[in-house]
Amino acid sequence: MKLGLISAILGDLSFEEMIDFLAECGLECVEVACWPKGKAERRYAGVSHIDVDTLDDEKCAHILDYCQKKGVEISSLAYYPNTMDPDVEKRTAYIEHLHKLIDASAKLGVNMITTFIGRDPKKTVSQNLELVKEIWPPILDHAKEKGVKVAIENCPMLFTEDEWPGGQNLMTTPAIWRQVFEILDYDNFGINYDPSHFIWQQVDYIRPLYEFKDKIFHVHYKDIKIYPEKLADVGIMATPLQYMSPKIPGLGDVDWGKYVSALTDIEYKGYTCIEIEDKAFEGTVEDAKNAVRLSTRYLRNFVI
Repeated sequence: MKLGLISAILGDLSFEEMIDFLAECGLECVEVACWPKGKAERRYAGVSHIDVDTLDDEKCAHILDYCQKKGVEISSLAYYPNTMDPDVEKRTAYIEHLHKLIDASAKLGVNMITTFIGRDPKKTVSQNLELVKEIWPPILDHAKEKGVKVAIENCPMLFTEDEWPGGQNLMTTPAIWRQVFEILDYDNFGINYDPSHFIWQQVDYIRPLYEFKDKIFHVHYKDIKIYPEKLADVGIMATPLQYMSPKIPGLGDVDWGKYVSALTDIEYKGYTCIEIEDKAFEGTVEDAKNAVRLSTRYLRNFVI
Protein backbone atom coordinates (compact mmCIF):
# COMPACT_ATOMS: atom_id res chain seq x y z
CA MET A 1 0.00 0.00 0.00
CA LYS A 2 1.11 3.54 -0.77
CA LEU A 3 0.37 6.27 1.78
CA GLY A 4 -0.66 9.72 0.60
CA LEU A 5 -3.03 12.64 1.00
CA ILE A 6 -6.07 14.14 -0.66
CA SER A 7 -4.80 17.59 -1.51
CA ALA A 8 -7.93 19.67 -0.73
CA ILE A 9 -6.71 20.66 2.75
CA LEU A 10 -3.68 22.37 1.15
CA GLY A 11 -5.69 24.61 -1.14
CA ASP A 12 -3.56 27.65 -0.31
CA LEU A 13 -0.49 25.96 -1.83
CA SER A 14 0.34 25.73 -5.51
CA PHE A 15 0.59 22.29 -7.12
CA GLU A 16 4.37 22.37 -6.84
CA GLU A 17 4.34 23.57 -3.21
CA MET A 18 1.84 20.86 -2.34
CA ILE A 19 3.96 18.13 -3.96
CA ASP A 20 7.08 19.49 -2.25
CA PHE A 21 5.41 19.26 1.15
CA LEU A 22 4.16 15.73 0.59
CA ALA A 23 7.65 14.66 -0.44
CA GLU A 24 9.07 16.26 2.73
CA CYS A 25 6.57 14.22 4.78
CA GLY A 26 7.66 11.01 3.05
CA LEU A 27 4.25 10.49 1.45
CA GLU A 28 4.16 8.45 -1.72
CA CYS A 29 0.97 9.52 -3.47
CA VAL A 30 -1.63 12.25 -3.76
CA GLU A 31 -5.31 12.36 -4.64
CA VAL A 32 -5.34 15.67 -6.51
CA ALA A 33 -8.29 18.01 -5.96
CA CYS A 34 -9.59 19.16 -9.36
CA TRP A 35 -12.67 21.30 -8.76
CA PRO A 36 -13.64 23.86 -11.40
CA LYS A 37 -12.09 27.25 -10.87
CA GLY A 38 -14.36 29.54 -8.86
CA LYS A 39 -16.07 29.92 -5.50
CA ALA A 40 -16.40 26.81 -3.35
CA GLU A 41 -19.90 25.71 -2.40
CA ARG A 42 -18.78 24.00 0.80
CA ARG A 43 -15.75 23.42 3.04
CA TYR A 44 -12.89 21.45 1.44
CA ALA A 45 -14.37 21.92 -2.03
CA GLY A 46 -13.31 24.38 -4.71
CA VAL A 47 -9.62 23.47 -4.59
CA SER A 48 -8.02 22.99 -7.99
CA HIS A 49 -4.42 21.82 -7.87
CA ILE A 50 -4.81 20.70 -11.48
CA ASP A 51 -7.05 22.77 -13.74
CA VAL A 52 -8.46 20.18 -16.15
CA ASP A 53 -9.99 22.94 -18.30
CA THR A 54 -6.55 24.15 -19.39
CA LEU A 55 -4.59 20.89 -19.26
CA ASP A 56 -2.51 20.66 -22.43
CA ASP A 57 0.44 18.45 -23.36
CA GLU A 58 2.98 20.90 -21.96
CA LYS A 59 1.24 21.09 -18.56
CA CYS A 60 0.83 17.31 -18.48
CA ALA A 61 4.54 16.85 -19.06
CA HIS A 62 5.39 19.34 -16.31
CA ILE A 63 3.04 17.69 -13.79
CA LEU A 64 4.31 14.18 -14.47
CA ASP A 65 7.96 15.26 -14.50
CA TYR A 66 7.60 17.19 -11.23
CA CYS A 67 5.88 14.26 -9.50
CA GLN A 68 8.51 11.82 -10.73
CA LYS A 69 11.36 14.01 -9.49
CA LYS A 70 9.74 14.30 -6.06
CA GLY A 71 8.76 10.62 -5.82
CA VAL A 72 5.03 11.33 -5.41
CA GLU A 73 2.53 9.46 -7.60
CA ILE A 74 -0.92 10.80 -8.47
CA SER A 75 -3.41 8.24 -7.16
CA SER A 76 -6.48 9.84 -8.74
CA LEU A 77 -8.06 13.09 -9.81
CA ALA A 78 -10.71 14.11 -7.27
CA TYR A 79 -13.98 15.97 -7.70
CA TYR A 80 -16.94 15.39 -5.40
CA PRO A 81 -20.13 17.04 -6.70
CA ASN A 82 -23.76 15.92 -6.58
CA THR A 83 -24.20 14.48 -10.07
CA MET A 84 -27.86 13.69 -9.29
CA ASP A 85 -28.72 17.16 -7.99
CA PRO A 86 -32.43 17.96 -8.42
CA ASP A 87 -31.39 21.22 -10.10
CA VAL A 88 -30.82 19.97 -13.66
CA GLU A 89 -28.67 22.97 -14.61
CA LYS A 90 -26.29 22.29 -11.70
CA ARG A 91 -26.34 18.57 -12.41
CA THR A 92 -25.39 19.14 -16.04
CA ALA A 93 -22.46 21.38 -15.08
CA TYR A 94 -21.19 18.83 -12.54
CA ILE A 95 -21.36 15.98 -15.04
CA GLU A 96 -19.62 18.02 -17.73
CA HIS A 97 -16.72 18.67 -15.38
CA LEU A 98 -16.62 14.99 -14.42
CA HIS A 99 -16.20 14.10 -18.10
CA LYS A 100 -13.29 16.55 -18.29
CA LEU A 101 -11.77 14.85 -15.25
CA ILE A 102 -12.00 11.48 -17.00
CA ASP A 103 -10.21 12.86 -20.06
CA ALA A 104 -7.53 14.50 -17.91
CA SER A 105 -6.98 11.33 -15.88
CA ALA A 106 -6.43 9.36 -19.07
CA LYS A 107 -4.16 12.08 -20.51
CA LEU A 108 -1.98 12.02 -17.38
CA GLY A 109 -1.90 8.21 -17.29
CA VAL A 110 -3.47 8.26 -13.81
CA ASN A 111 -6.50 6.32 -15.04
CA MET A 112 -8.62 6.89 -11.95
CA ILE A 113 -11.04 9.51 -10.68
CA THR A 114 -12.60 9.69 -7.22
CA THR A 115 -16.05 11.21 -6.76
CA PHE A 116 -19.60 10.81 -5.43
CA ILE A 117 -22.49 9.12 -7.22
CA GLY A 118 -24.81 11.87 -5.99
CA ARG A 119 -28.40 11.85 -4.74
CA ASP A 120 -31.62 13.83 -4.79
CA PRO A 121 -31.98 14.39 -1.02
CA LYS A 122 -35.77 14.63 -1.17
CA LYS A 123 -36.25 11.31 -2.99
CA THR A 124 -36.23 7.77 -1.59
CA VAL A 125 -33.46 5.27 -2.22
CA SER A 126 -35.64 3.46 -4.78
CA GLN A 127 -36.34 6.69 -6.65
CA ASN A 128 -32.64 7.57 -6.64
CA LEU A 129 -31.76 4.14 -8.01
CA GLU A 130 -33.91 5.02 -11.02
CA LEU A 131 -31.85 8.21 -11.41
CA VAL A 132 -28.68 6.11 -11.32
CA LYS A 133 -29.97 4.11 -14.31
CA GLU A 134 -30.53 7.33 -16.22
CA ILE A 135 -27.46 9.39 -15.30
CA TRP A 136 -24.51 7.08 -14.77
CA PRO A 137 -24.17 4.69 -17.76
CA PRO A 138 -22.98 7.46 -20.14
CA ILE A 139 -20.38 8.60 -17.59
CA LEU A 140 -19.06 5.08 -17.06
CA ASP A 141 -19.12 4.32 -20.79
CA HIS A 142 -16.90 7.35 -21.34
CA ALA A 143 -14.57 6.27 -18.52
CA LYS A 144 -14.43 2.73 -19.89
CA GLU A 145 -13.55 4.01 -23.36
CA LYS A 146 -10.71 6.06 -21.83
CA GLY A 147 -9.48 3.23 -19.60
CA VAL A 148 -10.32 5.14 -16.42
CA LYS A 149 -11.61 3.68 -13.15
CA VAL A 150 -14.30 5.55 -11.20
CA ALA A 151 -14.13 5.14 -7.40
CA ILE A 152 -17.13 6.37 -5.40
CA GLU A 153 -16.58 7.52 -1.81
CA ASN A 154 -19.16 6.31 0.71
CA CYS A 155 -19.70 9.70 2.37
CA PRO A 156 -23.44 10.35 2.89
CA MET A 157 -23.02 14.12 2.45
CA LEU A 158 -25.67 14.44 5.14
CA PHE A 159 -24.29 16.90 7.65
CA THR A 160 -26.32 20.10 7.47
CA GLU A 161 -29.98 21.06 7.18
CA ASP A 162 -29.76 21.88 3.46
CA GLU A 163 -28.72 18.25 2.79
CA TRP A 164 -31.57 16.80 4.85
CA PRO A 165 -33.18 14.25 4.87
CA GLY A 166 -31.43 11.95 2.40
CA GLY A 167 -28.03 13.54 1.87
CA GLN A 168 -26.28 14.14 -1.45
CA ASN A 169 -24.61 10.78 -2.05
CA LEU A 170 -26.49 7.51 -2.48
CA MET A 171 -23.67 4.97 -2.04
CA THR A 172 -23.54 5.05 1.76
CA THR A 173 -24.05 1.45 2.93
CA PRO A 174 -23.21 -2.09 1.80
CA ALA A 175 -26.91 -2.75 1.20
CA ILE A 176 -27.10 0.12 -1.29
CA TRP A 177 -23.73 -0.78 -2.84
CA ARG A 178 -25.13 -4.18 -3.84
CA GLN A 179 -28.08 -2.57 -5.58
CA VAL A 180 -25.98 0.02 -7.40
CA PHE A 181 -23.39 -2.53 -8.54
CA GLU A 182 -26.22 -4.68 -9.92
CA ILE A 183 -27.47 -1.70 -11.95
CA LEU A 184 -24.01 -0.49 -12.99
CA ASP A 185 -22.24 -3.72 -13.90
CA TYR A 186 -18.96 -2.13 -14.96
CA ASP A 187 -15.50 -3.47 -14.19
CA ASN A 188 -14.17 0.13 -13.99
CA PHE A 189 -16.74 1.18 -11.34
CA GLY A 190 -15.86 0.74 -7.67
CA ILE A 191 -15.39 2.23 -4.21
CA ASN A 192 -13.19 4.84 -2.57
CA TYR A 193 -13.47 3.29 0.90
CA ASP A 194 -13.66 5.59 3.94
CA PRO A 195 -14.31 3.86 7.29
CA SER A 196 -15.18 7.04 9.18
CA HIS A 197 -18.58 7.48 7.56
CA PHE A 198 -19.70 4.10 8.84
CA ILE A 199 -18.91 5.06 12.44
CA TRP A 200 -21.77 7.52 12.92
CA GLN A 201 -24.11 5.39 10.79
CA GLN A 202 -23.46 2.46 13.16
CA VAL A 203 -22.40 0.29 10.22
CA ASP A 204 -19.62 -2.31 10.53
CA TYR A 205 -16.63 -0.70 8.79
CA ILE A 206 -14.51 -3.88 8.68
CA ARG A 207 -16.77 -6.59 7.25
CA PRO A 208 -17.55 -4.83 3.92
CA LEU A 209 -13.84 -4.83 3.07
CA TYR A 210 -14.02 -8.58 2.64
CA GLU A 211 -17.26 -8.70 0.65
CA PHE A 212 -16.33 -5.86 -1.70
CA LYS A 213 -12.59 -6.46 -1.93
CA ASP A 214 -12.66 -6.59 -5.74
CA LYS A 215 -14.47 -3.26 -5.90
CA ILE A 216 -12.13 -1.29 -3.63
CA PHE A 217 -10.11 0.92 -5.99
CA HIS A 218 -8.94 3.59 -3.54
CA VAL A 219 -8.88 4.11 0.24
CA HIS A 220 -9.28 7.10 2.56
CA TYR A 221 -7.91 7.53 6.08
CA LYS A 222 -10.19 9.85 8.03
CA ASP A 223 -11.45 9.51 11.58
CA ILE A 224 -14.76 10.36 13.27
CA LYS A 225 -15.36 11.08 16.94
CA ILE A 226 -18.81 10.44 18.41
CA TYR A 227 -19.80 12.51 21.45
CA PRO A 228 -22.14 10.17 23.40
CA GLU A 229 -23.49 12.94 25.64
CA LYS A 230 -24.48 14.99 22.58
CA LEU A 231 -26.00 11.98 20.82
CA ALA A 232 -28.02 11.20 23.96
CA ASP A 233 -29.35 14.75 23.85
CA VAL A 234 -30.25 15.14 20.15
CA GLY A 235 -30.73 11.51 19.01
CA ILE A 236 -29.94 9.83 15.71
CA MET A 237 -32.51 11.87 13.77
CA ALA A 238 -30.45 15.05 14.26
CA THR A 239 -28.05 16.34 11.63
CA PRO A 240 -24.87 14.34 12.36
CA LEU A 241 -22.56 17.27 13.10
CA GLN A 242 -24.64 17.88 16.22
CA TYR A 243 -23.17 14.74 17.80
CA MET A 244 -19.98 13.87 15.90
CA SER A 245 -16.91 15.51 14.41
CA PRO A 246 -14.32 14.52 11.76
CA LYS A 247 -10.85 14.06 13.28
CA ILE A 248 -7.38 13.24 12.02
CA PRO A 249 -6.52 9.51 12.14
CA GLY A 250 -5.92 8.32 15.69
CA LEU A 251 -8.02 10.99 17.39
CA GLY A 252 -11.42 9.44 16.72
CA ASP A 253 -13.24 6.12 17.03
CA VAL A 254 -11.83 4.12 14.08
CA ASP A 255 -9.64 1.18 15.17
CA TRP A 256 -6.89 1.71 12.63
CA GLY A 257 -5.00 -1.44 13.53
CA LYS A 258 -8.03 -3.59 12.74
CA TYR A 259 -8.80 -1.57 9.62
CA VAL A 260 -5.34 -1.83 8.07
CA SER A 261 -5.15 -5.46 9.18
CA ALA A 262 -8.29 -6.17 7.14
CA LEU A 263 -6.79 -4.35 4.16
CA THR A 264 -3.77 -6.64 4.36
CA ASP A 265 -6.11 -9.64 4.68
CA ILE A 266 -7.70 -8.82 1.33
CA GLU A 267 -4.24 -8.09 -0.11
CA TYR A 268 -5.09 -4.52 -1.00
CA LYS A 269 -1.97 -3.01 -2.55
CA GLY A 270 -3.37 0.24 -3.92
CA TYR A 271 -3.40 3.87 -2.90
CA THR A 272 -4.42 4.97 0.60
CA CYS A 273 -4.87 8.70 1.21
CA ILE A 274 -5.23 10.72 4.39
CA GLU A 275 -8.23 13.05 4.35
CA ILE A 276 -8.09 16.03 6.70
CA GLU A 277 -11.38 17.62 7.78
CA ASP A 278 -10.55 18.26 11.43
CA LYS A 279 -11.65 21.74 12.53
CA ALA A 280 -8.93 21.74 15.20
CA PHE A 281 -6.38 22.09 12.37
CA GLU A 282 -8.02 24.69 10.16
CA GLY A 283 -6.69 27.98 11.52
CA THR A 284 -3.69 28.43 9.22
CA VAL A 285 -1.77 26.67 6.47
CA GLU A 286 0.74 25.59 9.12
CA ASP A 287 -2.10 24.05 11.15
CA ALA A 288 -3.14 22.03 8.11
CA LYS A 289 0.45 20.97 7.52
CA ASN A 290 0.72 19.86 11.14
CA ALA A 291 -2.42 17.76 10.68
CA VAL A 292 -0.75 16.02 7.74
CA ARG A 293 2.49 15.51 9.70
CA LEU A 294 0.68 14.05 12.72
CA SER A 295 -1.53 11.81 10.58
CA THR A 296 1.46 10.53 8.61
CA ARG A 297 3.44 9.81 11.77
CA TYR A 298 0.52 7.92 13.29
CA LEU A 299 -0.39 5.88 10.20
CA ARG A 300 3.22 4.83 9.66
CA ASN A 301 2.59 2.50 12.60
CA PHE A 302 0.43 0.49 10.21
CA VAL A 303 1.35 1.42 6.62
CA ILE A 304 5.01 0.97 5.70
